Amino acid sequence: MTEQTLPPDEQSTDEAETFVYMCTSCPLGCRLEVDAVDEDVIEVRGHSCKRGVKYGTQEHTDPRRAVSTTVWLHGGPCERLPVRASEPVPKPQVREFVRALQGLVVEAPVDFGAVVASDVAGTGIDLIATREIVSERERETVG
Repeated sequence: MTEQTLPPDEQSTDEAETFVYMCTSCPLGCRLEVDAVDEDVIEVRGHSCKRGVKYGTQEHTDPRRAVSTTVWLHGGPCERLPVRASEPVPKPQVREFVRALQGLVVEAPVDFGAVVASDVAGTGIDLIATREIVSERERETVG
């Protein structure tokens, strides 16, 4: 296990506080200890891979979450369309992001990867279809 420490000239003289996070950037699930003064990360300990340092710093300074859900689908073979956010959503905005999807109805057909909603809840993050859906009309002509 390696430690990431800032050079002495970049370290603060203020008292550092230690925060504990569970790393989810790889399957190991390391217990990270992040020493920080206010929003300045001084050191990340406990990581088994280099992704842990990045995750610990990100989680402390700007936590984000992946959002995957379903929305209503009209004119397709099923009632719901699986979707995901195009990038992780800032943690304080996750509820607002998901709430903005209530009542959203997407019309079939839908291509895999198609943007079905742009700038959801003013986050600048799009909503992307994670499944290709043919319309009922297309399905009848093919089958």
